[in-house]
Amino acid sequence: MLKDKVAIITGGASGIGRGIAIKFAEEGASVVVVDIAESEGKKTARAVSRKGAGGIFIKCDVTSRRQVQEMVGKTMAKFGRIDILVNNAGGVPGAGSGSINDITEAQWDKIVDLNLKGQFLCCQAVAPHMKEKRYGKIINISSLGAVHPPASIVHYHAAKGGVLSLTSNLAFELARFNINVNAILPGPVRTDFYTGILEKVPDKEAFFTELGRKVPLQRLGTPEDIAGVALFLASELSSYVTGEAIRAGGGLPLSPG
Repeated sequence: MLKDKVAIITGGASGIGRGIAIKFAEEGASVVVVDIAESEGKKTARAVSRKGAGGIFIKCDVTSRRQVQEMVGKTMAKFGRIDILVNNAGGVPGAGSGSINDITEAQWDKIVDLNLKGQFLCCQAVAPHMKEKRYGKIINISSLGAVHPPASIVHYHAAKGGVLSLTSNLAFELARFNINVNAILPGPVRTDFYTGILEKVPDKEAFFTELGRKVPLQRLGTPEDIAGVALFLASELSSYVTGEAIRAGGGLPLSPG
């Protein structure tokens, strides 16, 4: 479904990003794995290459305009085109409390930069190349917490809400260039995202079991679940879909009963 396409996936070293990278490679895409985690990123790039498609790793902090521009330049030098951008880099490193009374200004800036500014910088750097080809697929990873927070993580959820606005604005602006811009709102997916959040939780397995019971489908999501949605948005199956925000949360926030 993605034969001869070139995809950049930020935060591609592990978790949801890795799942998307592998899925895209299986469908014929050349994949640029972008992350600050060099060892894991290179492993994912090798896994991509084993699928038969080209896979390279580029170390990049998406909150740095210079590094993002260099990453896009290296991608163009290697492949000569960028068809797909998946803005997946994000998270809540050094989580602590997400309460409005506990978040410092520095923590706010760090989390908003990582989860919102990084997506803006990547879109800004990639858009000119997509405009030139009059083709592109941009997929922004938001969070179900942006519209249905399971707990108060104010800076993270606010940033992910901003991703939805960024998506709708860019979809409007770039539509005339045949560039589709959509967002995915993952629900609970068991990845390293929870590492910092669960640092002080004694029984992590019990936590995940209970969390899965709250999902109408009665299980946590997997990176592969989100990768399937991303494949739809990256392929021609979604050629008439832009400006949409797709919830992938196993039925949340619906009530199971």
